[in-house]
Amino acid sequence: MDEYKVKLTPRAYRDIEDIFTYIAVEKMAEENAGEQTYRIWRALEKLKFFPASHQDRIVGRYASQGYKQLLIDNYVAIFRIDKDRKTVYVITVQYQGRNV
Repeated sequence: MDEYKVKLTPRAYRDIEDIFTYIAVEKMAEENAGEQTYRIWRALEKLKFFPASHQDRIVGRYASQGYKQLLIDNYVAIFRIDKDRKTVYVITVQYQGRNV
């Protein structure tokens, strides 16, 4: 089985930090924030196996440009795959209600 490296852009790291902050501060649910971001990290880690099996991105800013998406609860991670380098690049992680 081929295993890919998973790399996040600085934006993707900020997105996950922002998700934690929003849930912890705005929703006053720090425990939920930790659990949600943990689920996001775990899902992203699993992209190292079979990343091409995920959905193509067909709506929004990254549509029809070779990007894929991974749905994680109410969030979507948008990524691209570099098959030559065996690397998955996570571009952004956003709330699904946003038009990214």
